Amino acid sequence: MSKIIGLIPARMAASRFPGKPLHPILGRPMIEHVYQRARLYPRWDVLALCTCDEAIQDFAQAKGWPVIMTADTHTRALDRVAEAAAKCGIDIADDDIVLNVQGDEPMMHPDMIAATIKPLEERPGEVRGTMLAMDIVDEAQFRNPDALKIIHDLSGRVLYTSRQPIPHCKQFGPELGAKRIYGIFGFRWDFLKLFTDLPPSPLEIKEACDSNRLYDHGYHQHIAPYPFQPSYSVDSPHDIHLVEAAMADDPLWGKY
Repeated sequence: MSKIIGLIPARMAASRFPGKPLHPILGRPMIEHVYQRARLYPRWDVLALCTCDEAIQDFAQAKGWPVIMTADTHTRALDRVAEAAAKCGIDIADDDIVLNVQGDEPMMHPDMIAATIKPLEERPGEVRGTMLAMDIVDEAQFRNPDALKIIHDLSGRVLYTSRQPIPHCKQFGPELGAKRIYGIFGFRWDFLKLFTDLPPSPLEIKEACDSNRLYDHGYHQHIAPYPFQPSYSVDSPHDIHLVEAAMADDPLWGKY
């Protein structure tokens, strides 16, 4: 069975919300919510934070959590995750699975991790990379540029991701089938290494989305479908209030 390595990238210099990994949510730093929820998934061979910031390293070490220091030159989370995976302390085979669990997803659930891994294990010859794809049921989120929308073909192969409201519609409704990226990505190790060997691409830079690097160079990920649930990423200080209101009713709150 393939090993499963989970890495949570975080940095203090986020352009829209500096310092957000350690910003409190219901009295605990955001990165603590992410790590504690991720560790509820039972199949990890490795689970660690990865960062270039001593403040995050100090916080993790004080908690006794694994943390891997990376270069401060990375502009994309997947490049940071790839460096951390190479330093994680175990031998990783090409078919082992590396997961990037974004450090700004404080409401993630462990079954989301299982969903992200599922296509990799069920279609091993075809699927080398996945992204969790959550249904969009709200027009405001559909039109929000912070939510990266996904266009995919009938087999689930991702064709493009954009901050624009796609697919086009005259009137939004759930029947549109719009999906957004939820910040959990799965890769076979050889595919993640390939990603880091590719140069940054025009559509990656224009959309500020790592995955478009693959599509620009002729490679693909597949969606890992997940139904809508009231779960918010933290992209700006305003999102803290949304998360705190929703987390109060979240069944995982209070279990860590």
